[in-house]
Amino acid sequence: MVGTQVNNPLHGVKLEKVVTDLVEHYGWEELAIRININCFKSDPSVKSSLKFLRKTPWARDKVEALFLETFSQL
Repeated sequence: MVGTQVNNPLHGVKLEKVVTDLVEHYGWEELAIRININCFKSDPSVKSSLKFLRKTPWARDKVEALFLETFSQL
């Protein structure tokens, strides 16, 4: 299993950092427009978003994809 994360650009990046960086960059309102999930629209917080994203793989995939799209070019 050595080297299984070699091509994973998110290896070592915690989900909390992903969400926090996206919120700082876009804000909750814009984030909810880009990714239409309730945890970003209704009383958003990092804690509630993390709880939802850890249980919902499809939503986590969308958040991680937006993170890569946003910050991999900086």
